[in-house]
Amino acid sequence: MLAYVVMRHKLKDDTTFEKQSALFALAVSDIVLINMWCHDIGREQAANKPLLKTVFQVMMRLFSPRKTTLLFVIRDKTKTPLENLEPILREDIQKIWDSVPKPQAHKETPLSEFFNVQVVALSSYEEKEEQFKEQIKHLYLPISDIFFFGLSCHNNEQKVASLRQRFYHSIAPGGLAGDRRGVIPASGFSFSAQQIWKVIKDNKDLDLPAHKVMVATVRCEEIANEKLTYMAAMEEWLQLEEAVRHDLVPGFGKNLSVILDKCLSGYDMEAVYFDESVRISKRQQLESKLLQLVNPAYESMLGHIRAKTLDGFKEALDKALERGEGFAIAAHDCTQVFMSKFDKGCEDATIEQASWNPSKVRDKFRRDIDAHVASVRAAKLSELTTLYEGRLAKALSEPVEALLDSASDDTWPAIRELLRRETKSAISGFSSALSSFNLDEADVDKMLIKLEEYARSVVESKAREEAGRVLIRMKDRFSTLFSHDADSMPRVWTGNEDIKAITKTARSASLKLLSVMTAIRLDDETDKVEKTLSLALMDASDGGARNRSIQSLDPLASSSWEEEAHKRNNSMLPPPWAILAILVLGFNEFMTLLRNPLYLAVIFVVSLVGKALWVQLDISGEFRNGALPGLLSLSTKFLPTVINILRRLADEGKQPAAPVLDRNHSKSFRSGVISNSSSSTSSNLASSESEIEYLSPPRQQ
Repeated sequence: MLAYVVMRHKLKDDTTFEKQSALFALAVSDIVLINMWCHDIGREQAANKPLLKTVFQVMMRLFSPRKTTLLFVIRDKTKTPLENLEPILREDIQKIWDSVPKPQAHKETPLSEFFNVQVVALSSYEEKEEQFKEQIKHLYLPISDIFFFGLSCHNNEQKVASLRQRFYHSIAPGGLAGDRRGVIPASGFSFSAQQIWKVIKDNKDLDLPAHKVMVATVRCEEIANEKLTYMAAMEEWLQLEEAVRHDLVPGFGKNLSVILDKCLSGYDMEAVYFDESVRISKRQQLESKLLQLVNPAYESMLGHIRAKTLDGFKEALDKALERGEGFAIAAHDCTQVFMSKFDKGCEDATIEQASWNPSKVRDKFRRDIDAHVASVRAAKLSELTTLYEGRLAKALSEPVEALLDSASDDTWPAIRELLRRETKSAISGFSSALSSFNLDEADVDKMLIKLEEYARSVVESKAREEAGRVLIRMKDRFSTLFSHDADSMPRVWTGNEDIKAITKTARSASLKLLSVMTAIRLDDETDKVEKTLSLALMDASDGGARNRSIQSLDPLASSSWEEEAHKRNNSMLPPPWAILAILVLGFNEFMTLLRNPLYLAVIFVVSLVGKALWVQLDISGEFRNGALPGLLSLSTKFLPTVINILRRLADEGKQPAAPVLDRNHSKSFRSGVISNSSSSTSSNLASSESEIEYLSPPRQQ
């Protein structure tokens, strides 16, 4: 922007206005044109040396980073050559510069560092009127950063056309303007000039560099806001944002970089002439705001890349495993391939103007891959373990059952050999299958030990299951051997058979089955179970003394039924302090029973009925398998048992009375009944048939 000012009048306070004009010219101009009359050269006031001193002082205060051209135009040049006038003028200017107080940093700074002094001379209008008029017709000075300060305000139009060409090329290298750094563009000149003049009129300290920064700040911020608004409403950006919100967009980073570059280039073109530091700062702020605007779209793009790549990885891993590839190799290869694909996707989404690092998303993607690999590994290992456990169960269950059913001396050695063989085979195959998973040696050992323990548990579980049916199997074996001969043919009884020997043989075979089922012998240790059972159950001919000796030595018969019943009865008694508390707290109830014998009769009848129900229903045996099964079983047996008891009572009432016995015989019979009942309490209460047999002998006698 070029300015052209001609002062045609003076104000009342010429000195003040001249200083203000000098400051204003210095602030807004690249070239200060000083109109000086030729005869005023060398004079103090006429040459306006105080004004020049003011100009120099202001320049020193401002520490201007660029030079200002002082063009002295000597009008009405006389016959004195310019070569003689110019040294005098320059000498005066140098003296003024030397007399100006300078800051410490510029004590030795020459005039040429701050000002470019130029001197031209113009012909006299009066002496060369025709030539001057001809030149003035063609005189055209473009509006430029030039102010004409008339030391004498008249005849300012007396300028030659030769200056025209110099001003045409004033901003070229070596031209009048020369140093153009820090100038204000035309778009901000009006605002800047108004603010500068306002500061000067208010007599405030002038800080022109700060003022230029202020102008540049305001204008650059306006330009930046315009570009930001333009970007937010740009159709290309809106379409790209909508597309990336739903799916992957190929070439996202490149397309978005072009859009951002268009906005930033527009800013650079409009703000190129403003202060450089402000321009760069506002550009950075604009770039930051633009990146904030597009950041959600970029994050969404990375999210789509991660999700799509992860789905592809899962699909590729499943296909590789279906083709029979080893798990570790398949997982490693798929991980490498899809990590590379993710990196390429992130590279495609990279924005040139941003230095965003997708490392966090990459780390999350890697964690997702590792988690999926771990889950698939766990599932495959579980399937593999289940497969080999199923094979072991199938290979062990039926042979173990058959061996236990045979019940011979070689049963448990055969079971141990079978267990060892099948376990070794399963562990070999399982170990080979685990090698493809690239597991740690400790983990592999754990899994192999677990499989070995499972095989052992299968045998133990089958042995316990068969032991639960040992009584049925013993009965079947006894019946089979007793009713069939050595050729497994049905035995024909002729009366000559040795029933005692046959019975003993059948009992021995049943006892053999019991001894096999009694203990689990998976270790190569011997025991005396079979011998102990044989002594306890087979050698019944030695009498009661022998039986008692066996009971005293045999751990299987360490206590008799009477001792066991005694222990149970003692165990049912409450502790002494509880008995004492019952006597103290239940004294009133006890006295009530004594005063009302009918209560005792009712309690006695209820206790008898309860005892009968307890024995008939076998409540303790029913609850042996759990509370719920016991309750369900008792609920189905309670009503039939009560009906059965009532029916027996009715039948007993219909039978004829037994003959009267003598008193001694009755006493002996009662004592025999009592002793018999005490020795066989459990058998008499076990079934209804035993109770009938218990009541029938007195009637027959």
